[in-house]
Amino acid sequence: MYKVYGDYRSGNCYKVKLMLHLLGRAYEWVPINVLRGESRSPEFLQKNPNGKIPVLELDDGSCLWESNAILNYLADGSEFLPSDPRLRTQVLQWQFFEQYSHEPYIAVARYIKLYLGLPEERREEYEAKQFDGYHALAVMEQQLQRTPYLVGEQYSIADVALYAYTHVAEEGGFDLAAYPAIRAWLQRVASHPRHVGMYD
Repeated sequence: MYKVYGDYRSGNCYKVKLMLHLLGRAYEWVPINVLRGESRSPEFLQKNPNGKIPVLELDDGSCLWESNAILNYLADGSEFLPSDPRLRTQVLQWQFFEQYSHEPYIAVARYIKLYLGLPEERREEYEAKQFDGYHALAVMEQQLQRTPYLVGEQYSIADVALYAYTHVAEEGGFDLAAYPAIRAWLQRVASHPRHVGMYD
């Protein structure tokens, strides 16, 4: 059985949880509190020397880290990762977009507001994240006006990667009212029969 080391409120950890449920795979959840420094303990650093969650521990005790890499491992050979090279590259394209153009703004704004309680000394940083976060949402909106999922007609790990923080973007102060295609996509993703919520 897989072990997942993570924080249930983390979108990066939720990606792994959601993927495992979509695939119907059994796993054990091992809670890690990053605010208490648990991801920096010597024991955890043996699993991920970068000291970050999530970590997926395999049956043989080896570990995988970086959420989008874990998604690619889990989805290999399934309906959630296209076999066509062009479509697979488009999946990667959205995963890179998520890590470089989406997560650093939407997830960090959420972290400052939800985890830290929006302290005054970080308010300027929080407000700066809003501009680029809305830009990322606009990019997604354009694609989702054309196709039901980020890579065409098929639900893929590109959607899993971007759903994780987009569906809780309002917790970071982002208003999704002006993004009807995103809101329809969020409902489409959540309607999958094996869907599981972040807080479930």
